[in-house]
Amino acid sequence: MKTMVMALPTPPLVLMLLLCALSTNSSFQPALVLEMAKILLENYCFPENLVGMQEAIQQAIDSGEILRISDRKTLASVLTVGVQGALNDPRLTVSYEPNFVPVMPPLLPSLPIEQLIRLVRNSVKVDILENNIGYLRIDRIIGEETAATLGSLLRDNIWDKIAHTSSLIFDLRYSTAGQLSGIPFIISYFSDPVPIIHIDTVYDRPSNTTRELWTMPSIKGERYGKKKDMIILTSKHTMGAAEAVAYTFKHLKRAIIVGERSAGGSVKVRKIRVGGSEFYITVPVARSFNPITGQSWEVSGVSPTVNIIAKEAVAKAKYLLAVRGAIPSIVQSISNIIERSYAFTDKVPALLHHLQSTDLFSVISEEDLAIRLNQDLQTVSEDPRLIIKYLQDNAAIVEEDPELLGYIINTLFRIELLPGNVGYLRFDMMADIEVLKAIGTQLTKLVWSKIVNTDALIIDMRFNTGGYSTSVPLLCSYLFDADPLRHLYTIFDRTTTTMTEVMTLPQIRGQRYGSSKDVYILTSHMTGSAAEVFTRTMKDLNRATIIGEPTTGGSLSSGTYRIRDSILKESTITNFPNNFN
Repeated sequence: MKTMVMALPTPPLVLMLLLCALSTNSSFQPALVLEMAKILLENYCFPENLVGMQEAIQQAIDSGEILRISDRKTLASVLTVGVQGALNDPRLTVSYEPNFVPVMPPLLPSLPIEQLIRLVRNSVKVDILENNIGYLRIDRIIGEETAATLGSLLRDNIWDKIAHTSSLIFDLRYSTAGQLSGIPFIISYFSDPVPIIHIDTVYDRPSNTTRELWTMPSIKGERYGKKKDMIILTSKHTMGAAEAVAYTFKHLKRAIIVGERSAGGSVKVRKIRVGGSEFYITVPVARSFNPITGQSWEVSGVSPTVNIIAKEAVAKAKYLLAVRGAIPSIVQSISNIIERSYAFTDKVPALLHHLQSTDLFSVISEEDLAIRLNQDLQTVSEDPRLIIKYLQDNAAIVEEDPELLGYIINTLFRIELLPGNVGYLRFDMMADIEVLKAIGTQLTKLVWSKIVNTDALIIDMRFNTGGYSTSVPLLCSYLFDADPLRHLYTIFDRTTTTMTEVMTLPQIRGQRYGSSKDVYILTSHMTGSAAEVFTRTMKDLNRATIIGEPTTGGSLSSGTYRIRDSILKESTITNFPNNFN
């Protein structure tokens, strides 16, 4: 820790003039206000903000408002509003307390060792949960002297117990008291010994000193280190030193914060008697500067990474640890698939390097992981067809939920009968073949049967940005005769170095539209991916007239790979382009 004395600004000229002008005024209220101003000048932790306050004091005295207030509690309320408004600090309060008796809490280092041990044991809980997850709850953060005195006890009962867990839930939801001097001990256990880290800077106004807090190069017990996952739980009651711990870990990117925004306490607050009166002013006398943000957790509190009510925070933390624990294997699986299957081999080394070095520290869900990987891969590859998606098993869901089945059909498809017995069919996403099979009966009844007997058909693909090319052969099959089967396109699969001819299907559900009736396909610059596969195929086979704008130019064919052996094994699907002929 480093302590420095700061050079103070000269007392504002307006304050000096104010003191001189009113020093002979015996009126109670102005004297009280001037005494308050003196206390703030000597104790308030933001002395640079006091110039504005002096102007507000002068206006209040000049207006005569406080001179007309005879009730002391009302006066205290008015003064509170005035000083808070002038300095924009809700911690500043004025109170009238004729019976106030200061209570000095005992200094912990002066307590007998037995009481210290009992206090620590009552304020700390350690447990090992399923999957070797450590659980550490601290309700009071002890200072450096107490931590040094109880070093062996803390090592044996806390740090060594959690040292070999795979990940940690650090519960600060009930931590409402503590000392800032104990923070370096806690941060150090979850950091490496070198290099030491600048944790915080604390400015104390009464002594006009600044103290820097740093991690410690040596500690008693085994360090947890900075690599294993840690989640900190907070609540609206988390206050003071615990907020400093959470704020520090959050901005060091050492922990994810789960729970509620913390209370927004203060480093140090004093209740000071105003002169010889029975009025007291509560003043924050010290403040914190985080070296990374230049700001503090004071007043505003620590905002959680994942906002959830405090009582549900443990369950959420367990879920997040499961997701985050699966990330390395998921990234490795995706790397293997890219190396094995991605058609553009010249881009593979850069993609693999980026996957291994990408920052996934703050991932908080499967969806979040998929979005981040998707964005990163597309940025590096400059290939919008390289897609990571988080998807549930939609086919299984719709089979179990008839209402959802109807919703999917109504969402995916729009039909209309136009004059001249012309059918209009619009669908904005190419659904997976398994989903189409699952909803086949209802799809045939509610959609296809209503347009299959028209004399011509308009298929609107202007808003179809793509989806799954697995559905293309099925859709094409409805627009050709059953015999002979038609060769739609050929795919070269890099994985097996084989050529596969994709044909129309010999059997489909319901009636075919056939090969003789006119089909028109509408396109736009938004038409992409699998929608382009369908459109291009119909055009090349002279089965449809294409009307509209040039399409996106996305992937004409893709392989679909499921990431297995992880928490995402039933939900994450990755699409990679192959070559199309």
